[in-house]
Amino acid sequence: MRRRMPSAVALLPALALLAACQSSGGKASGGDASGPTRVTVAHVPSTLFAPLYLAQAKGYFKEQGLDVDLRKVQAGQDAVPLAGTGKVDAVVAGFSAGLFNGMAQGLKVKVVASMGASTGARPSPTALEVAKRVLDSGEVKNTTDLKGRKVAVAGGAGAAGGYQLAATLRGAGLTLKDVTVVNVAIPDMRSALADGGVDAALAPAPFTTAMEEADVAEPLAVPPRGTSATGVVFGTAFAGKPAADKFLTALRKGAADLQGGGATSEETVGVLAKATGQKAEVLRKTPPYQWDPRLAPDTGQLDAQKQAYRDAGLLR
Repeated sequence: MRRRMPSAVALLPALALLAACQSSGGKASGGDASGPTRVTVAHVPSTLFAPLYLAQAKGYFKEQGLDVDLRKVQAGQDAVPLAGTGKVDAVVAGFSAGLFNGMAQGLKVKVVASMGASTGARPSPTALEVAKRVLDSGEVKNTTDLKGRKVAVAGGAGAAGGYQLAATLRGAGLTLKDVTVVNVAIPDMRSALADGGVDAALAPAPFTTAMEEADVAEPLAVPPRGTSATGVVFGTAFAGKPAADKFLTALRKGAADLQGGGATSEETVGVLAKATGQKAEVLRKTPPYQWDPRLAPDTGQLDAQKQAYRDAGLLR
């Protein structure tokens, strides 16, 4: 299967990040005996990555002697190659079919940690939202009825959302090939559902809440408990440095703060509002994800994700 090359527009965020890295000296990690080690991290702003933002805001990276430079990108799949070439040290984002294809072809990166996972409970931080018009008409009564219909996923079938959709459809005996996956940016999903562009959308909170409050869509299904398609990727050159272990130590401390009621505390809400640009009052209504306190890579989820992409014909 021929892989579609990214458009010039799609590459702009990554190219901008590359230029920023080059202007700061080209190499991502640095430091000397008299100062902290600089670590450059590309990330897609999301509550999924709460351990990263807590570690930064609470000074856990500084405790480890690290000066962490967080750089926002629109799509993690565009930033992963920069980690492979040492332009950034780490990428915290969703895993895509492109990541697995790149690794198979020798891209010098390693998956070193997990991030947020679905709780499987309702309300869910991620849900399969179905347009009210097809629910009210009786055309769609359950997930099985989505067969042959258009479903919006940010980034398309090969993105992290594609795997989350596959995991959600699996309970109804469907695969990604049984629906038409349409690449729609998350902020545009509500209008796509309203105007008939798609019949359903795999969306994260708080966008799910907005759709429901506008009476545009209702949640039909949620990803099973433990479903995860995001995490931390290191460039292999950085992975072998002492700073890499220190970075993970600080991340785990952030994850520990999210256990119990920590994910919904006012302190956490404030940190996430600042990091993601979302309003605190919206985040208070947003169901939290769950995090392994050790942030260990979930090999079962990684294997399941690869299989879903393979079944959809997206892996070489």
